Amino acid sequence: MDTSDDREKGHVVSDVSSDDDARELANLGKKPVLRRNFSTLAILGLSCTLMVTWEGMFSVFVFGLQNGGPAGLIYGFLFVWVGYGCVVATMGELVSMWPTAGGQYHWVHMLAPDGWKSILSYITGWQSVIAWQAISASDGVLTATAIQGLVVNSRPDYVSERWHGTLMAIALVSICLMFNSFFSKGLPHVETATLSLHVSLFVIVSVIITVMSPEKSPNSNVWTLFLNDGGYESKGLSFFVGLITPVFAFTGVDGAVHMSEEVRNSSRVVPRAMLGSVLINGVTGFAMLIAILYCLGDIEAALNTPTGYPFIEIFTYATRSISGGTAVSALVVVMFGACGISTLASASRQLWAFSRDKAVPNPRMMTYVHPKMKVPVVSIGVTALVSVLLSIINVGSTTVFNAVVSLSVSGFFGSYILPFSLLLHKRIRYPEQIAKAPYSLGRWGVPINAFAIAWSVLVLFFSFWPQNIPVTPENMNWSVLLWGAVNIFAIVFWIAHGRKVYKGPIVETHIEGARIVEGA
Repeated sequence: MDTSDDREKGHVVSDVSSDDDARELANLGKKPVLRRNFSTLAILGLSCTLMVTWEGMFSVFVFGLQNGGPAGLIYGFLFVWVGYGCVVATMGELVSMWPTAGGQYHWVHMLAPDGWKSILSYITGWQSVIAWQAISASDGVLTATAIQGLVVNSRPDYVSERWHGTLMAIALVSICLMFNSFFSKGLPHVETATLSLHVSLFVIVSVIITVMSPEKSPNSNVWTLFLNDGGYESKGLSFFVGLITPVFAFTGVDGAVHMSEEVRNSSRVVPRAMLGSVLINGVTGFAMLIAILYCLGDIEAALNTPTGYPFIEIFTYATRSISGGTAVSALVVVMFGACGISTLASASRQLWAFSRDKAVPNPRMMTYVHPKMKVPVVSIGVTALVSVLLSIINVGSTTVFNAVVSLSVSGFFGSYILPFSLLLHKRIRYPEQIAKAPYSLGRWGVPINAFAIAWSVLVLFFSFWPQNIPVTPENMNWSVLLWGAVNIFAIVFWIAHGRKVYKGPIVETHIEGARIVEGA
């Protein structure tokens, strides 16, 4: 029921008994404090924009081209697409059971055996936090360095300095911060518009390069040409190392999960949006990959381009014009920037949820929600600050920064494997204990869960491999060291601090007294 205080604050408040979202959240013991203004289309847009698969593939295209080559990229993409489909299907069932912003660590606590719930949940939560903070920082730097690549392509006399890219990255993070704070009420509209841009630019770019390309690669150079330019003796091994390109292109599939407390009818809508985003991004990504490989031109020129990004060289070749190639490439870079807005949103919500359960220092400050904007402004600000600080690392050492970026893939999959494994164990041994949910895998649950786990372990394993051998300090993949350090940190921090304050997801309210703030 409405009160005069609620009306004065400009909020429309409804009793929980008439609101399915509030009832679901109250059943999980959480107070609804964020504005639920994400529609089905808006959360689909956010999920698609987080991955920006056909665009994001270009940012790490060089890795798959070196290890695997054109044919490796094609078959690797299909393998990764199927794997992510099973991951999202499993994740969709979990978020349908427990639709909270916490995501993986909350699921682990609900599924783990007594005595292990808190510590396993705690370790999973820190992996997810670190992964999201790392990917948020990488978005800004990747976009900034791609902008530098555009300048190099159009002005060969430009001397690209790392500090130039860092300054641009800080500016981009500031823009993302504004959209997530001052303009947060309109964020769902931004995500819906970005979804339209995501699809329309795919059509524009693919038509331009296929129509204008002066020469098409023969079928044999697309479907059967495997390359091993990374130095590995076996092309099979090289293929798996090169999977990082399509894997990175789908990174962030759990982003919609962490926005679930801002989505209407989230237990039904979020799983569908996640599956829809994998379908849309898979189709557009695979179609763009085929188009690019047929219009590739000189592979060596693409690999050794001074811009640092092969797609800029490929577009320049396809359009037969420096200005044309720069313009088409700029369309892709625009989507890199749009991805940063969505990434900051999801990363901050994940941090906020973990803080809400007292898993990080100074949780009271970290969980502050602005009374008018209805967003966790401190967690948003801290995430933006972390992105700025990590981007500064790039000035001193690109190798160190790349190590931080590579941590995102291992962190994400590290946070997926445990809840998936616990769900599979529960499904096989104690199926009657699995919570009922609007979205369920039913009889397909066991094979899909099992494949998602096996595939995630495989991807996690090869995410630690260097792209080139012999290995030097400059080309070493340091993510295995950092991933191990994150797990050691989580365990040590658990012993020193976490076990005293973290008892799993806190029960803040009960369904009898819950109330929800509607987005308006």
